[in-house]
Amino acid sequence: MTRPIELLRRGEKEELWQTCCGFIDLSLEQFMAIQKRLLLEQIELLKNCKLGKKVMRGAMPTTVEEFREQVPLTIYADYCPELIERREDVLPAKVARWVRTSGTSEKSYIKWIPFSVGFVRELERVLVAEIIFSTCKSKGDLSRLKEHLKVLHTTGAPEYGTGFLGCLTKETINCDLLPSQGEELSFEQCIKLGFQEALYRGLDGFGGLGSALVYVGEQIKRGTGDISIRFLLAHPGAIFRVARGLVRSKLARRSLLPKDLWAVRGIICAGSDATIFKKRVEELWGRRPLEHYASCEGGYCAIQTWDYEGMTFIPTFSFFEFIPEGECFKWQLDHSYQPKTILLDEVKEGENYEIVLTNFHGGAFVRYRIGDIIRITSRRNEKLNIDIPQVLFYSRADDRIDISGFGRLTEKVIWEAIENSGIPYKDWTARKEAIGDGAILHLYLELKENYIASEKAVAATVYGELQKLDSVYHYNQYRVYGDPETVLGLKPIEVTFLPQGAFARYISQRQAEGADLGSLKPPHINLSDRVLSLLGAPRVVVEAVPVTEAERAATR
Repeated sequence: MTRPIELLRRGEKEELWQTCCGFIDLSLEQFMAIQKRLLLEQIELLKNCKLGKKVMRGAMPTTVEEFREQVPLTIYADYCPELIERREDVLPAKVARWVRTSGTSEKSYIKWIPFSVGFVRELERVLVAEIIFSTCKSKGDLSRLKEHLKVLHTTGAPEYGTGFLGCLTKETINCDLLPSQGEELSFEQCIKLGFQEALYRGLDGFGGLGSALVYVGEQIKRGTGDISIRFLLAHPGAIFRVARGLVRSKLARRSLLPKDLWAVRGIICAGSDATIFKKRVEELWGRRPLEHYASCEGGYCAIQTWDYEGMTFIPTFSFFEFIPEGECFKWQLDHSYQPKTILLDEVKEGENYEIVLTNFHGGAFVRYRIGDIIRITSRRNEKLNIDIPQVLFYSRADDRIDISGFGRLTEKVIWEAIENSGIPYKDWTARKEAIGDGAILHLYLELKENYIASEKAVAATVYGELQKLDSVYHYNQYRVYGDPETVLGLKPIEVTFLPQGAFARYISQRQAEGADLGSLKPPHINLSDRVLSLLGAPRVVVEAVPVTEAERAATR
């Protein structure tokens, strides 16, 4: 198949759209046919490699049905030590690139993920599709796609999944990363130098985690006051850009924002915080970010299209299975129970599912429980006539906090409530703690400097926002009884302020201990007593509710 960059250079726009974006025209029946065809091809590769035989436990399925009946669900530990040791001789196909992600809190190992040659080729197509969707105004619109787009470097090091995607994007559409020499720089240095370079070269777009994109915007907002006269004199183009931006901000009667300096073509946003921060990204940059749902283990699962509504599943990376919530609960009670799965043409609108992935193109993972809960928002996109179920990321399977009378809270819901409260904070963490005969959600916040408030007032504000969000996410199964504070005599939230610099000191200590990059920050959900102590939390009389063995196993 012709690579996207070749089609772009030849000006074959219709062929480029069809090659990269044509999956949105599939019927659900066609989608499932592609899924099953690619799965049967993958099964044959698995049968002929050592790792495939190991994780399939000797099964030799010849049909999709036999595969789902005979092959057990897996987790990362099932692929060890082969993947940790990066043994290519046991894999189904030739490896083009190894990428890493962080290990778990229970395990000290780093997760290494093999990307096969076919997997990387598929990544190229979907990367271009995402860039097209983030910049186009209608179906078939490729007017904003070209070579040498100026892209701010906002991803991680090349050895990480996000970093590799950044490098691959550069190769796939021949874009120019800013700064031009940013490979060996820290994230903060990249942003500073990339901002300066963008002042005279221009800026077309960027992508990354939602919180990182807000951080970038805020840093650039602050950095405009640090531009030296010497720099401006050396780059006349920057003088005009800054002057024009200042005029725009003065007319709007506010401080200078990134959107005053550049009219970016597209922004791509990912991560569990994408939905939470997308409004702030748009406020800073003047353009709504396009969301995608992806992982190192499974590649791209779904992306938004140009209507910026639900994400559309992609058929060519992994075979999708879904564990209904009821089956997840059965497994949590009894780990010998094998949860039943359904396929994409069986999911129901408004329901939550744990996603299970089997890689295509010679990937390593087979019926892999990635640990994500997704929600099916609709069976199809009526507005754009896309006949494929629409999805959003709901939560990690292991980041829930159940509070009697309050409901099942996730990291996303708590984070969104804090954001909606408008309280200026640096970071937060939360856990379930016992108090008397009940339990509470205990939220630990580090406020920004010079913000004065009482812990009780902040608790009341966040509690109010959580109640509002219940009407959106329906996380509180106890709501039929009414307000828990009124009916049950419960106000199940408490706030404790952490000392200034708590999270920065924690990260510094973890760095000194030689911790992996992905394990530097404390978890947002269900932190341990030790982590809480390292954050410098005042001594509290409440105690953390012990995690059950079922809950602990669910995070492995």
